[in-house]
Amino acid sequence: MMVPMMGNKRALLIVLLILCPLLVAFPIIETVRATEDTWTTLEPMPTAETGLGAAVVKGKIYAVGEDVNYVYNPATDTWTPKTPMPTPRVGFGIAVYQDRIYVIGGGYGVYPNRTVTGINEVYDPATDTWETKEAMPTNRSGMCANVVDGKIYVIGGRTGEQYSTVDLNEVYDPETDTWTTKEPIPYPVVGYASAVVDGKIYVIGGQAEFDPRMNIDNSQIYDPETETWSQGTPIPTATVAAAAGVTTGIMAPERIYVMGGDGGFIYPLDRNYVYDPQADIWDTGTPILTPRINPAVAVVNDLIYVIGGTSGPGGLQSTPTATVERYTPSGYIPEFPSWIPLLITIIAVVVVAVVYRRKLSKSQGEAFK
Repeated sequence: MMVPMMGNKRALLIVLLILCPLLVAFPIIETVRATEDTWTTLEPMPTAETGLGAAVVKGKIYAVGEDVNYVYNPATDTWTPKTPMPTPRVGFGIAVYQDRIYVIGGGYGVYPNRTVTGINEVYDPATDTWETKEAMPTNRSGMCANVVDGKIYVIGGRTGEQYSTVDLNEVYDPETDTWTTKEPIPYPVVGYASAVVDGKIYVIGGQAEFDPRMNIDNSQIYDPETETWSQGTPIPTATVAAAAGVTTGIMAPERIYVMGGDGGFIYPLDRNYVYDPQADIWDTGTPILTPRINPAVAVVNDLIYVIGGTSGPGGLQSTPTATVERYTPSGYIPEFPSWIPLLITIIAVVVVAVVYRRKLSKSQGEAFK
């Protein structure tokens, strides 16, 4: 009777060792699930800013503006100033390629004497330095920049003030420092939200000055591989001066989030629209705590950070904000604590040792017989 009892005890021990990390992780996961579709207020930026661009490099968020360049560390909830870009401007496109941040185009000066530029400056976070690259062929502002297969696509925008929106699709190759022109966008827009999913560029909403609707609800989708445009399901409400971020499908479902925007007459919105690119359907999430126009949006580990923007109505007298808020999307699953993989490794070693010892004892017993 002793041998079966010892075998049962060993089996029970193995089961408990396997279940141990899961039992520890379960309350952690449940705690995070309780915060799904909710917002958290974080440390504000050192100064209130609007017209920012956000870029993520090695898990840190760089918020680049007309006269500022701040880096935010999500792990410590702290901000650190860095070297500002050489040419102060707003309304630029911003993109990351090989851990370097490209800031392209934009405008500077005061309306109606604003100057639009095609300047292309790249920031290296490793050295905190800027470098000037080949300028965009067409001076533009009010557009986004997106990276697909190592190339940066800059679509739409304005070449001057009102009624200068263009349908251009100019593409920059960082490896050769050259530009080419691709298929133009069907509905030329400025002030749109944009993101990349599965190698396709989504251009959402924006102001189409030559369309009777003016502010449009289109979801325009560009496939660089085939150089073709298609139309997705329109966003529920025409959207301008919003920003977009993408969750990867690793820690949260793959979705495009469109945050904030202008409700007309420079009135900030708290919108949080959620797009499923596979199903081509829109949903809504919990609204932003602080409504805002022209925020910067960044995604780190599938958590969405909304930074700066304009938080109060008032046209040219509207108020920039330093507020930073983080959104935990629906379906979010946190990373296991760093010690969980170590514990699983130890358990695996113990299990192998127990099985080996049991086989050794059995073979020794048979040899003794």
